[in-house]
Amino acid sequence: MKKVRQILYGHETFPKGLKKSVHKIMSVSKRQGNFSWYFDVFIISLILLNILALVLESVIPIKQQYHEQFVLFETFSVLIFTLEYVLRVWSANVKPKYSRSVIGNFKYACTPLAVIDLLAILPFYLPFLGIDLRLLRMFRIFRVFRLFKIARYLTALELMERVLIKKKEELMVSLIFTVFLLLLASTLMYYVENEAQPEHFSSIPETMWWGIATLTTVGYGDMYPVTGLGQFLGGIIAIIGIGLFALPTGILAAGFSEEVSQKAKKEGACPNCGNINN
Repeated sequence: MKKVRQILYGHETFPKGLKKSVHKIMSVSKRQGNFSWYFDVFIISLILLNILALVLESVIPIKQQYHEQFVLFETFSVLIFTLEYVLRVWSANVKPKYSRSVIGNFKYACTPLAVIDLLAILPFYLPFLGIDLRLLRMFRIFRVFRLFKIARYLTALELMERVLIKKKEELMVSLIFTVFLLLLASTLMYYVENEAQPEHFSSIPETMWWGIATLTTVGYGDMYPVTGLGQFLGGIIAIIGIGLFALPTGILAAGFSEEVSQKAKKEGACPNCGNINN
């Protein structure tokens, strides 16, 4: 009995020791072969199988033939994900910033990854709450959030998060500039083309659809200028759009390059060739 107790929560008192053990198991493990690593592999495999099931279920003949199997797998998956969610929230007090009982658990439950975990299981429980079927169909899209559950296991997403935080000011400036240019282009095109095509360029908000399609250089062709001045203006806006959308791309590329270089320096590797310095 003492051996079982020690395995479950070590030398700590219950439930503090058990919380630490649960938190350790559910934390992302970088050490291959321990129990936490096997748990990570199991959860990742279950997430990927859920996404595969979601895709296959959209094929009507497959759904009709294997309907019962899909239902059983969905029930099993939700039970596992529910247990995982409850244990993660319950054991969150182990972290210093969530150490306060109840309040700390609630704070953890409001974090992005915890919200994703909740949204991943929410559609399954909504019918039991008497939710209107029309609303339920809309909530079914939340099943795709099971894919985002894998985010905590991908270090590449941590890198992306750091880049976005570090470059948020530059990205915000480029976004404001994009919105300003969109408004300017749509306003000019509205006044140029409104008389010639009142059915298409009927208002500035309507013209913004053309502005978005042109600035992104997509050009759907459902709206286009027919006057000489409108075509000239449209050509200039399309050319500006190429450089405009290269701006945030350049900011992100520079941010990724900086992060990779810093990581390489911390690990003692050459940022150019990646070889470890002795």
